[in-house]
Amino acid sequence: MFVNKTHVYRFCFRFLPRISCNKRLSTQTTSSSEKIEDELHLEHTSDNFTRSIYDDHIQTSLLQKALLTIGSSVLSITDPYRHDMVAVLGETTGYVAAKQIKEKMTQDPEGSSILRDKPRINSDTLDYQFLESLPHGSLGHAYMAFLKDNNVTPDTRRPVHFVDDPELAYVIQRYREVHDLNHTLLGMPTNMLGEVAVKWIEAMQTGLPMCVAGALLGPVRFRKKQREKYLKYYLPWAVNCGSQAKFLMNVYFEKRWQQNIRDLRNELNIPDFPVES
Repeated sequence: MFVNKTHVYRFCFRFLPRISCNKRLSTQTTSSSEKIEDELHLEHTSDNFTRSIYDDHIQTSLLQKALLTIGSSVLSITDPYRHDMVAVLGETTGYVAAKQIKEKMTQDPEGSSILRDKPRINSDTLDYQFLESLPHGSLGHAYMAFLKDNNVTPDTRRPVHFVDDPELAYVIQRYREVHDLNHTLLGMPTNMLGEVAVKWIEAMQTGLPMCVAGALLGPVRFRKKQREKYLKYYLPWAVNCGSQAKFLMNVYFEKRWQQNIRDLRNELNIPDFPVES
């Protein structure tokens, strides 16, 4: 694909200053009645997320969202490691899927607790020493091992900017913050094979267009041996897991740190990964 990335970068980001300006203007012109309504809404939503999301929120029109979608999709395809563009694409295309995710969470006792409490997963909320002290085989200990082995932190997940509904913004933020926990729970590495397998499961369960695109387009970059493993082991397992496992967005991980990860997999009906021959 012959794409001048410099031109695309300019195309995508030339609108951000205008968007920020629109945000400031809209804030200045907000009527007192609208402010009262916003305050009442905030009182009914957990402060630990809703107030912070509006610090990061950037109001955009449909046209601006369309332009961001086009620019971020091109950049995501030409450079899959542009995680900032992947994040933008997820926000501008995920409205319908986020509503469906929220509905599934609302209908589940554990999922509705997550929506009510709005927990966050980052360095400010995690007790690393406690998680490391948990026994081998527990979810918390396995999660800490995953972070160390892959040299990542939960703080690498970008804040949501372009989702206008605070409840749906939290749903998208929650999806991002549990992604590494999904890797841990599923026992998938962070290489291309593992990432595509997790994307298949997330795509089947959440319907997020970004996940669907990752699942379908990710294998294009596989080498021959990777493609053989993918077709023989990873794809059948991922499809099976995505279809039969319980909805992973309903897992209140923060209340399950001490649970044995094997027991949790059985509870969630997650099939064992096939032994590679």
